[in-house]
Amino acid sequence: MGSPEERFHFAIDRGGTFTDVFAQCPGGHVRVLKLLSEDPANYADAPTEGIRRILEQERGVLLPRGRPLDTSHIASIRMGTTVATNALLERQGERVALLVTRGFRDLLHIGTQARPDLFDLAVPMPEVLYEEVVEVDERVLLYRGEPGAGSPVKGCTGDLLEIQQPVDLAALRGKLEGLLTRGIHSLAVVLMHSYTWAQHEQQVGALARELGFTHVSLSSEVMPMVRIVPRGHTACADAYLTPTIQRYVQGFRRGFQGQLKNVQVLFMRSDGGLAPMDAFSGSRAVLSGPAGGVVGYSTTTYQLEGGQPVIGFDMGGTSTDVSRYAGEFEHVFEASTAGVTLQAPQLDINTVAAGGGSRLFFRSGLFVVGPESAGAHPGPACYRKGGPVTVTDANLVLGRLLPASFPCIFGPGEDQPLSPEASRKALEAVAMEVNSFLASGPCPASQLSLEEVAMGFVRVANEAMCRPIRALTQARGHDPSAHVLACFGGAGGQHACAIARALGMDTVHIHRHSGLLSALGLALADVVHEAQEPCSLSYTPETFAQLDQRLSRLEEQCVDALQAQGFSRSQISTESFLHLRYQGTDCALMVSANQHPATACSPRAGDFGAAFVERYMREFGFIIPERSVVVDDVRVRGTGRSGLQLEETSKIQSGPPHVEKVTQCYFEGGYQETPVYLLGELGYGHQLQGPCLIIDNNSTILVEPGCQAEVIEAGDIRISVGAEAPSMIDTKLDPIKLSIFSHRFMSIAEQMGRILQRTAISTNIKERLDFSCALFGPDGGLVSNAPHIPVHLGAMQETVQFQIQHLGADLHPGDVLLSNHPSAGGSHLPDLTVITPVFWPGQSRPVFYVASR
Repeated sequence: MGSPEERFHFAIDRGGTFTDVFAQCPGGHVRVLKLLSEDPANYADAPTEGIRRILEQERGVLLPRGRPLDTSHIASIRMGTTVATNALLERQGERVALLVTRGFRDLLHIGTQARPDLFDLAVPMPEVLYEEVVEVDERVLLYRGEPGAGSPVKGCTGDLLEIQQPVDLAALRGKLEGLLTRGIHSLAVVLMHSYTWAQHEQQVGALARELGFTHVSLSSEVMPMVRIVPRGHTACADAYLTPTIQRYVQGFRRGFQGQLKNVQVLFMRSDGGLAPMDAFSGSRAVLSGPAGGVVGYSTTTYQLEGGQPVIGFDMGGTSTDVSRYAGEFEHVFEASTAGVTLQAPQLDINTVAAGGGSRLFFRSGLFVVGPESAGAHPGPACYRKGGPVTVTDANLVLGRLLPASFPCIFGPGEDQPLSPEASRKALEAVAMEVNSFLASGPCPASQLSLEEVAMGFVRVANEAMCRPIRALTQARGHDPSAHVLACFGGAGGQHACAIARALGMDTVHIHRHSGLLSALGLALADVVHEAQEPCSLSYTPETFAQLDQRLSRLEEQCVDALQAQGFSRSQISTESFLHLRYQGTDCALMVSANQHPATACSPRAGDFGAAFVERYMREFGFIIPERSVVVDDVRVRGTGRSGLQLEETSKIQSGPPHVEKVTQCYFEGGYQETPVYLLGELGYGHQLQGPCLIIDNNSTILVEPGCQAEVIEAGDIRISVGAEAPSMIDTKLDPIKLSIFSHRFMSIAEQMGRILQRTAISTNIKERLDFSCALFGPDGGLVSNAPHIPVHLGAMQETVQFQIQHLGADLHPGDVLLSNHPSAGGSHLPDLTVITPVFWPGQSRPVFYVASR
């Protein structure tokens, strides 16, 4: 069989359109491969086919399709997959029944009543994942000590509970047998207070398995956290998706001899850690694909850039994913996907509907990009299938994409090159709308050329993609200019320099395998096992010993689980977390004490209190020192170091870089001669002055004027971004700048609303979103508002102008006004308006105002 070094290691990202295969071959050299995820005419399973092709080519042995592959030459297979994501989006999961405490059959159907779009007059209710509901006769209550109550029992949180009614298993048996006869074999069990008292769910689960149910998801095992609605949705998603994943895994196994018994097979979870194939569950798989990319740049760019914080920028055809890494993965513990709220650790990945296929519109005097997409079919106009004009078409018109670098796979017969003519024709129709508005609008302005219109749309698209980056950085107290931009994905290289400039960043890092970075991330990832349990202790010196005991017990669980997978203790590291919040609020932060070592006044695991206060202050701008801090959950993340070591480096080049050809690209000010280089012909030490294009098989990198690219020792491209020349803003009508500033103003208002919602105590604000945030000019006129409750907005302008009229001359930097004056424009009497004047150095009066009502 040979040692692991003499065998193949495969890392595979099975996406919705393409499957990327990264293979480390015997001897250490690397092979990469990209193929369609679905091609039933040629193969049944894309990952298996990718492995077959590489084995066949590397070993020089014919391996017929359809015959199980010999695994003696394979050491490991790692995979990230969109199987769970697609099943959730398309509602193609398993038939599921929900078992819930009697009286709560409609709990998940009602949900939280949160509206994803407050201005939508007809909000469709998300479909529930379960097909039937069975009410379980059982009831657990928090112990009140009322007359007649039985002896209390203690839950795992330390809370006292009263078992008001034990589970009636005899009555439940007949109901479960009825489900089986109707063909339902997967159950989600969600009982009240099971996060702290799981025995009733365990009894139900044991009965269901005895009767023959093939899958049972207990909410107390899937994610033991308080709040039954998201916990219930998570258990349902787990029961809905896990059988689908298991079927895919079983089908994948059948493509290999011995069904992969002697091969280490690991799957990427949403939290950025690998898990054994048999432990891969639906609720932890929704971000399996994008998570690989985050691991990829965290283990490459972050290290190569000396530990400087990194923003990941993954621009695809339909959307752009952004994330942040500064030495540890940033997780969220409650997020919604396809209308389902999942309560499980996921990497904090923000998505914006702006990608290469995003459609371009001119509406109400503004340039609009997306959210509608041309999709893969018909695709952008340049695909020759009658598609709409998109960001890709704008880049093609500007000369930033070269048709010769694309394969001839377009047109009805899928045998033609990209069509610049189709892009120009489609964009000309939009340009006519723009110039017609400029000629006949309220403020006549000079006409725009086709290239100026295309450039305008590209700039607006860039600004749209900056918004989620600002939400990850500025909205959480980080300076975006202190970050490196790690760019990957097929379309990202065309926009990287402009995005970095807009955010004040001076470095862009593009990995040599940027088109397959998610697959590379899988190869470099570690195996993770997490243990978590709920808690309801105060964070005080009296409870530190109990917290240490709980953390130690969870750490032992993680170490034992990883050792059972073959890791030695020296390969295993653990990290402890406490989920902390101020008493009376419900904005809990999952805090690590990595940067805060233990003191005489902290638990042995670290000074979590100092870490909590520091992060709370950074994210929200204030702390509440008079309030006690509560521990909601304790968590330990165990990591088994298993990532591959890639030794490949770029060859040193002594001669100048070879210019493949020179083309014309349009930039601000007109066309410029732009050299074209092939990435495969560049080597360590080569420096390229912008403007230029760098092309490889999977992407095109645009180095803009004023920027300089260099090939570093690892073979990656590092771009030093020069400062943009300042431009004057005047009062003439400019729909492009108006569109860009509308994005920036909206971003500020959205960040205000997000912070207000997270830090509020009021349920009306936190869950009903009964607030509005907006920006106002120096005269108090409304400039921009976020999509919050619209009833507040008209009156809020009156309130701001009333305060300016009475206090304008007396306002100074640092002043904040709180008003509920009924004659100052309140929508109704209880309304409170917080108004903050914003000053600019050298100006005695505010330059604008922000306000929240």
